[in-house]
Amino acid sequence: MDIVLDFTDEYLFDDLYARFFPLIQANSISSTNGTNGIPIPNVFYLPRDNIYRQFISLFIITLFFVYFFYFFFSTLSYIFVFDKELMKHPKFLKNQIAKEIKLSTLGFPITSFITVPWFLGEVRGYSGLYEDINQYGLLYAVFSVFLFLFFTDMCIYWIHRWLHHPLIYKHLHKAHHRWIIPTPYSSHAFHPLDGYLQSVPYHIFVYLFPLHKFLYISLFVFVNLWTIMIHDGEFLTSGSFVNGAAHHVLHHLYFNYNYGQYFTIWDKIGGSYRKPGDEQFDIKKKKDQNIWKKQAMEVDSFDENGKEKKS
Repeated sequence: MDIVLDFTDEYLFDDLYARFFPLIQANSISSTNGTNGIPIPNVFYLPRDNIYRQFISLFIITLFFVYFFYFFFSTLSYIFVFDKELMKHPKFLKNQIAKEIKLSTLGFPITSFITVPWFLGEVRGYSGLYEDINQYGLLYAVFSVFLFLFFTDMCIYWIHRWLHHPLIYKHLHKAHHRWIIPTPYSSHAFHPLDGYLQSVPYHIFVYLFPLHKFLYISLFVFVNLWTIMIHDGEFLTSGSFVNGAAHHVLHHLYFNYNYGQYFTIWDKIGGSYRKPGDEQFDIKKKKDQNIWKKQAMEVDSFDENGKEKKS
């Protein structure tokens, strides 16, 4: 994150802070005006390494990035990927997309604010991020990508499953499960604390393991793209290893399956794996009204906590 901060300081923030923030006065140090001998305070602009400036700058960067990324890529996915016929499903809510966008946009400032301390720690040198590829070698750099994916997938699985606990679900994760038939805009439509908790593994990773700075930025872009992709309704794989959009739609439909983010490993270990069926890949079955009605009845068999109602 320090790479992004340095760039924005150079081309944006230095000028903004100089214009809109008052000069900081070091009253304990003074110099003498050579003309009339009157002492004047030594003054300087808010420096780049000031922790408060860094926090504000990182918050602005994070907020800009998340809004731009959400609207730009979700809209591209909605226009070119998402099957609009799915909006006729009986469990697709009235004005659902507007509701998804509202929940996302209202939550972003809160999520960004409580995320910034992680970025601040990185900028101030407390993480394992590094810039010289030779420091750990190319082989480790490649390995670190797979380590990042598997580590974060493991952590997110257990956090996600914990969010489905009845005592937690109704307060945090239930908001995201309003979208029984998800769209690209539902990808970030969480309760702010829910979204934050599921992002924590990405931040923890760089405090536990070395990771190249450019790989870190690239992986963050990938993570957000993947989050949109598994909500876009384009079912590319029914395989038993990658947790794709087909698997994640089953999670939205039936609540207690496929908690993983990228892979199905932990779902299989935890007994929560459910393989997508033909109704998600056969074009006719995917839009079959009778199958939709059956899915709607199955959804209605769950209570408000995502547990099957007792007959």
